[in-house]
Amino acid sequence: MEKQLILSHIDHTLLKQDATWDQVREICKEGMEQKTASVCIPPTFVSQAASFVGGQVAICTVIGFPNGYQTTAAKVFETRNAVGNGADEIDMVINLGWLKEGLYDNIFQEINAVKEACENKILKVIVETCLLTDEEKIKMCEVVSRSKAEYIKTSTGFGGGGATLADIQLFQKYVFNETKIKAAGGIKSIQDAREFLAAGADRLGSSSLLGMLCK
Repeated sequence: MEKQLILSHIDHTLLKQDATWDQVREICKEGMEQKTASVCIPPTFVSQAASFVGGQVAICTVIGFPNGYQTTAAKVFETRNAVGNGADEIDMVINLGWLKEGLYDNIFQEINAVKEACENKILKVIVETCLLTDEEKIKMCEVVSRSKAEYIKTSTGFGGGGATLADIQLFQKYVFNETKIKAAGGIKSIQDAREFLAAGADRLGSSSLLGMLCK
């Protein structure tokens, strides 16, 4: 029972730069077989993957990834394109330069612009916690919770660090408006998964956790 519970919270992920369709197809097969929450894949493969899975597992993809400094117009275009190709969920990266400058309204407006482009699809907002102070993490809990996005997400996995239990505990303390939490990057064990879920995470982004659970 615990195994299936954890699997149901996993965004089974393949986002490495040299990912091929054969590898993405395998991720999709595993997601369908193990009933994960979604498979999280590069935008290039969304159309093929959506056709391949036929609605048996949600297709998640990434926007403004991994650096977040694309223009809002570019992120909106990427999102519309992804949704048009069959994406069910969108994970977007915020503009971290804006955060460091204190341009919180810009971030808020961009999140909502991307959410509008999502139509009725789920939006998760990646804030790259390894690059933030605790004060900045708290501020992003406020910004994301005020926005129309459904989730705040810790990490891309490309920023030099991933989710920590302390980050999930902090998010859980400061999010509101039913904003959910996704932990991603650095989930190295089943015990990590247990602890993140117990601390308040609703999704776990991982490329390796499914393999640990199903070996």
